[in-house]
Order: sequence, then structure tokens, then C-alpha cells
Amino acid sequence: MFSEIIAGTMRWGIWGANHSEKDVQKLIEVCLDENITTFDHADIYGGHTTEELFGNAWKEMNLDREKVQFISKCGIVMNSERKPSALKYYNYDSNYIQNCVDESLSNLKTDYLDVLLLHRPSPLMNPEEIANTFQILKDQGKVKHFGVSNFSVSQFELINQYFPLVTNQIEVSVNQISAFNDGTLDQLMMKGLRPTAWSVMGTYFSEKSEQNIRIKSIIKNLCQKYNAEENQILLTFLLKHPSRIIPVIGTSKTETIRELKKSLLIDLEAIDWFRIWEANRGVEVD
Repeated sequence: MFSEIIAGTMRWGIWGANHSEKDVQKLIEVCLDENITTFDHADIYGGHTTEELFGNAWKEMNLDREKVQFISKCGIVMNSERKPSALKYYNYDSNYIQNCVDESLSNLKTDYLDVLLLHRPSPLMNPEEIANTFQILKDQGKVKHFGVSNFSVSQFELINQYFPLVTNQIEVSVNQISAFNDGTLDQLMMKGLRPTAWSVMGTYFSEKSEQNIRIKSIIKNLCQKYNAEENQILLTFLLKHPSRIIPVIGTSKTETIRELKKSLLIDLEAIDWFRIWEANRGVEVD
């Protein structure tokens, strides 16, 4: 259903690199060259503009839609010039979800989404209404599969008991390891589902914290041992887990896409995985 690495598009538009359509086409080309065929979107990215940027670029390329997978997310109501709102909040009413899907399809210049994710859990979620909406979208051929993002184990079950989900896209990295302990990954493994992961670089490159100082000292040694770059080791930390995490890489640089794809070739030893684990926590395992 997904490629082994997913291309995250959040920073391709005005929330990051502010790429032109030609730039986006080059990123798509490099992804496909590296057999990265899954592209991760959300309706709110770029203040509701990035899906359209991608879709316009995609349309001009005349590529086979069946050979790629488009993920999108909905549920966050956010103020932007495109879609003004007096407040940021969550909405999973049936009409809202269906309208979001129609807008994403229009923006992405496609007839269907491979996966629709509920972007964040809402206290007001009605699982039966959501399930009925999913069934409508599936019957219409607008969405093939459904999942969630940032959901706890119980929140996942709340929806999954009414409609089968295919993934939970969660935050996990060398800095954020709670999913290894809180049952999130265990649950997906028990169901035979693969987690997808966002913010896979964590704060490693952006914050100078005591935790990162510890982690960096380990990562730099491992770079020498495995003849690898720092970002590759960060990714292999996730890839080592038996849940077979599929990382969503958020880079907007073609050279980094190629670099991170090589992470799949690195076999991190268990002792080195636990070196990173220990550096995150600052104490040895019990």
C-alpha cells in the first residue's frame, strides 16, 4: 500500500521551501527514481495551498496515477486566506469530511485518494458517523483506505471497531520514543498493520538540548561505524523496530531524498539501537 519511505510534502510549499511547480516536479521525479511512490499531504498544509501546488505540478507530468499513492488528512479547521476561520478546532462531521475529500481531490488533480487520515483526535468524534462517512467515500470510489494520525490506542480502537483502519501516523524519533512504550506500536503489530511516522528527525538538528548532546555523541560514533550520515542513522533507529515503521521524510531537497533512501540498506545492530535509546533517556535500561 505504501512505499518503504513516504515523501512528506508539508514543507514543499509556502510553509517551507516555497517551491515552484517545476521544483515540485523535480522532487516527484527524484522520489520516483528512488522508488518512493507514496506522497503524504494534508488539506491545511501551506495554509490550504500545498495540495494545489502539488496537483498542478503532477498534472503536467502525465505520469501513471496507479503507480503512486496519495495520502491526505482532514479534520483540523484552521484559519488561512483560502479558508478563514474564527478559531482553530477539529471537525469530523460527515459533511465536513466529505467536503474536505472533494477539495483534496480537486487540488491534487486526482479521482481518488489511496488513504485518508483523520489528522488529530477530537473529543467530539462520533465513531458511527465517521464510519458511515468512510463507507460513503469508499462506495463512491473517492477513497480506497482510511487511517488516523496522532491517535492513542483507545482512540484508534474507538474508530477501528466501526470501520477498519490501515495505519496510525504517529510522531516518533530519537527524541520522541513514547510510542515504543505506550502500546501504540504493539497494537498495530497485533493487528498486522504498519505504522507511519512523522517528524522522524525529531529535534536533533534544530535544538541544542542536554538530550541532543547525549544523542549526538552516540550518533557521530555510529556514523563512523556504519559509514553513514547522521540523518541516515536517525532513520535506521526507526527502521530497526519490528513494527516496520514507514517514515515520512519531510525534506524538500532532492539530494536529501536520495541520501535518506540509503537508510534502508543499513542494518543497525541491537546494541547500537539501545545506545541511542539510553542517550534519549539519560539512564541505562532497567
